Amino acid sequence: MNKSYEYIETSVKGQLGFITLDRPSVLNAINRPMVSEIVTVLEEFDKNENVRAIVLSGNGRAFAAGADIAEMADENAVDFELRNQFKDWDRIAMIKKPIIGAVQGFALGGGFELALCCDLLFAAEDAEFGFPEVNLGVMPGAGGTQRLTKLVGRTKAMEWLFTGKRISGREALHFGIINRLIAKELLLEETIKMAESIARQAPLSIRLIKESVLKAVDTPINEGMQFERKNFYLLFSSEDQKEGMKAFQEKRKPHFKGK
Repeated sequence: MNKSYEYIETSVKGQLGFITLDRPSVLNAINRPMVSEIVTVLEEFDKNENVRAIVLSGNGRAFAAGADIAEMADENAVDFELRNQFKDWDRIAMIKKPIIGAVQGFALGGGFELALCCDLLFAAEDAEFGFPEVNLGVMPGAGGTQRLTKLVGRTKAMEWLFTGKRISGREALHFGIINRLIAKELLLEETIKMAESIARQAPLSIRLIKESVLKAVDTPINEGMQFERKNFYLLFSSEDQKEGMKAFQEKRKPHFKGK
């Protein structure tokens, strides 16, 4: 990618798109322009046929230590409403390709909300998660109360949100917030390995699996089953389904094209 950004670094290597938060001097504190840049690049990667998976990480000692408080301290409710403060965050949920997050150090407040937008999440052994907003007299507003509750259940979410308590990497693994806990020096390497493994799969299958799983989170099982079934049928109109089954019969590796 040729375009340079102020708050993030981006690149495409092989079949992977990379987005790295790049405000290390303030532990990658998230401000509105950074979110706009992240979403812009996510949407570019989503349209790029050469990108099959997206890796999201942070430069320096932290993934993202929260929202930029200086940006919000003097705001009022009408400012937020008229600006539609979280409209860019809503666009992240529309990304069809898998997003794999790598978290080291802090993922707090808005940083935790961004991490929860990932489809898979790997964390270094020093990772700490949490929603400290209650200590500032506010609360999460970019999906934190919703996504955390759906992941860990009502009672544990309430405890963490009420107290602002930090969640260790080990706790995050135990409660299903992250997929794997990894030595810090191996975090990015292992995250990339997983992303490359996913990128080798049939892109349309990955796309419709992601869509179906997200549907399962928010709908009754009967409705979700009907949605899954339609996606299952749809894949039988793809070239990749023919190639995948032919390769299985011929005892060779399939060559998927995303068509």
